[in-house]
Amino acid sequence: MEAVNRQTPNETPTQTDKKTDETPAVSTDMTTNEPPAPSSKPVGAEPAKEDTKDLPDIPKFVMVPVEGGTFTMGQPDPNISCEGCSSDECPHEVTVRSFEIGKYEVTQKQWRQVMGDNPSSFKNCDDCPVEKVSWDDVQRFLDALNARLPRGQKKYRLPTEAEWEFAARGGKGSRRYTYAGANDPGKVAWYYDNSGSKTHPVGQLAPNELGIHDMSGNVYEWCDDTWGPYPCDTKTKKESSRRVVRGGSHGLR
Repeated sequence: MEAVNRQTPNETPTQTDKKTDETPAVSTDMTTNEPPAPSSKPVGAEPAKEDTKDLPDIPKFVMVPVEGGTFTMGQPDPNISCEGCSSDECPHEVTVRSFEIGKYEVTQKQWRQVMGDNPSSFKNCDDCPVEKVSWDDVQRFLDALNARLPRGQKKYRLPTEAEWEFAARGGKGSRRYTYAGANDPGKVAWYYDNSGSKTHPVGQLAPNELGIHDMSGNVYEWCDDTWGPYPCDTKTKKESSRRVVRGGSHGLR
């Protein structure tokens, strides 16, 4: 359940609509800038501040600017392992541009506002994260959400895996915690020992260095990427039918 760990291909849900009881509960952190062209001014280059989007018939999202930077992505200690984590997480340097990401996981209420339904197993909790959604489900959610935005407003999208990990680590202000915001998972993550085997309302536990909540627990979070080996990994094969999930879950030990 460590923020820096990936799920292995055979533990990662596919992007198709088929959802079984074994499919991990997943949610989305959302960014509001499309990947900028090299000459573009990236969103979030100004001093960081929270940005609340609240428009008619559009869910309210609190966005956290993340200043871009260069970091070492991957698992630095090959002896560290966790349930379902990949052993092929060779460290490699990655540079990300500035972007914005959701302060909280997308809630059941927000999903229902856009899609009109609630696919979650743990219902009757508006402020709990939506779960039991496939990557394709999330794309339909984003399409429906973006269609409602006023002309000229930046579109919402899923973060790339590199963006997600950079944000989970605390960005340029990272204190190198084991989990996203602390060395003690109980302070920042709902997981097996403290969750009661259910999801919890977003934002109840401490945030990480950037002020983002629940990146090491509660529910897994989809990324935009197709699952594949890191550039420094010459052994692992790309899984073109699968997408990346990150974070942790209320059921992980």
